Amino acid sequence: MAIAETSRIGRGGDLDNMKLFSGNAHHELGKRVADYLGLELGALTSTRFSDGEIRLMVEESARGDDVFIIQPTCQPVNDTLMELLIMLDAFRRASASRITVVCPYYGYARQDKKIKPREPVTARLVADLVERAGAHRMVCVDLHAEQIQGFFDIPVDHLYAGPILGNFYLEAGYGEADDIVIVSPDVAGVGRARSLAEMLRAPIAIIAKRRPEPNKVDIVEIIGDVSGRRCIMIDDMCDTGGTMIMGAEALLKRGAVDVQVACTHAVLSGNASQRLQDSVISQVIVLDTVPIPSVKTFPKLQVLPSAPLLGEAIRRIHLNESVSTLFRDWR
Repeated sequence: MAIAETSRIGRGGDLDNMKLFSGNAHHELGKRVADYLGLELGALTSTRFSDGEIRLMVEESARGDDVFIIQPTCQPVNDTLMELLIMLDAFRRASASRITVVCPYYGYARQDKKIKPREPVTARLVADLVERAGAHRMVCVDLHAEQIQGFFDIPVDHLYAGPILGNFYLEAGYGEADDIVIVSPDVAGVGRARSLAEMLRAPIAIIAKRRPEPNKVDIVEIIGDVSGRRCIMIDDMCDTGGTMIMGAEALLKRGAVDVQVACTHAVLSGNASQRLQDSVISQVIVLDTVPIPSVKTFPKLQVLPSAPLLGEAIRRIHLNESVSTLFRDWR
């Protein structure tokens, strides 16, 4: 495919010597990030051999360039991860001066520790593979577990989607309401819920749960007062929807008058979209960190853009500016 020569004066700074590429995982997001930066995506061809192997070709010089690759390792996870590794190897062999992986959604993140004997720590394995393939830096959005940053020996910029979600609710008038409560669907997500609660000046509640097996959840207890309140449940991802649906039902039984869900990554496996649409949840707010095909959209779903966040982080990394100041008001 032919790509026009990129403009090197992007938004808010000189982006000379920088090139932006996107894999097949979420090409539309790559285009939106390029638009934000005032650039065009670099020329890259990724096809398949007859046996299913990935054939990749970088169609323009990357020698000495600061290369950014946008590739969430989302469904199909193994294919998108393998394509990312091949892209990294291609740019390393093309003599790029620095290669930054912009991975909005980090696949295998839920396998971040051993729970039972003889289990792998696959999130660490993926980090090793990405590093070994040639990445110099990693950018992720709302990692499932913060400790994944420590699995890398290269710098990791961990971006937070909370301010985007918080601003959405502020613009909708939720910051002025006295009947809002922010709910964490588990103990591990209390920090995320507390940050949104401080942004909206609302109290928090916590759902204590247990997982008898993967993608199964039992509600144990609800900590906090939700009676007569509108609840916003915030989490890093929505996969099967089971946690959110059962949590919403439990909140309504405790006297809540409305339950909304705010998630960063809309994984939406299986029939999750239909289950959420048919559930007691009134609205589902997500970001576009992973592609959401039309068959997975539903009336209650609203998608917020992540390109401004990713684009600004890329710009700052290239210009050696602070990324953490983007979240000065987000604790």
